[in-house]
Amino acid sequence: MSHRLRFPDARAAADAATFASRATRLGDGAVRLQASAGTLVMTCAPLAPRGLLDATPTVLGLRATRIDPELETDIVIDGAALVASDEPTELQLPAVALSVAWAGIAPPRAGWTEGVDLDAATVAARAQWGIAAVAETVPRDAGEDAVRAVRARVWGAPDDALAGLPLGTAFAAFGLGFIGGAETVAVRAAGPWTRLTFRRGHVLVRGPVKSGLTPVRVTGSAA
Repeated sequence: MSHRLRFPDARAAADAATFASRATRLGDGAVRLQASAGTLVMTCAPLAPRGLLDATPTVLGLRATRIDPELETDIVIDGAALVASDEPTELQLPAVALSVAWAGIAPPRAGWTEGVDLDAATVAARAQWGIAAVAETVPRDAGEDAVRAVRARVWGAPDDALAGLPLGTAFAAFGLGFIGGAETVAVRAAGPWTRLTFRRGHVLVRGPVKSGLTPVRVTGSAA
């Protein structure tokens, strides 16, 4: 495989670099790259459990962009290692790939059923509330385990304003820059997965919805 990603234009390359950069600030910083038929799907895990006793929910962020149609690949890399090349339409890949647990539990490509819609402003407000709650709850000079316990408790809690989805779904959307103004966020479900679709990308969460996000065919924002 080539050690570079080739895009049709500089804007697509910059879009991919921006997603990778944001992913490095969330979760483990790893990014899965899946390229096929001219589309590059980039996935990261802003939240994912580490170990059997970790209550952190699995929350993925996904962004698709155009890529060289001849490229076929499926690898996981360190997002920080995806850097600019001497060509504005290319990004340099790292020489070493990663192995992460969350990449082995990919959501389905089809079979999604419609559910209630959310308002992007509500998602943004809940993310900001959660960020403040984590900052206020983490003890001073807390160790990594204590910080992870607080984050798991805050981001894993079902949120009524998000139709019972974990508050971490809002954290992922906000942190990855998916919320860019007024829009209705479509919510879809498939098996254990729920997907929130923004104009700038998707957030997917794996696990049961506590308040009963029963698939229904409705349009507009949830009251």
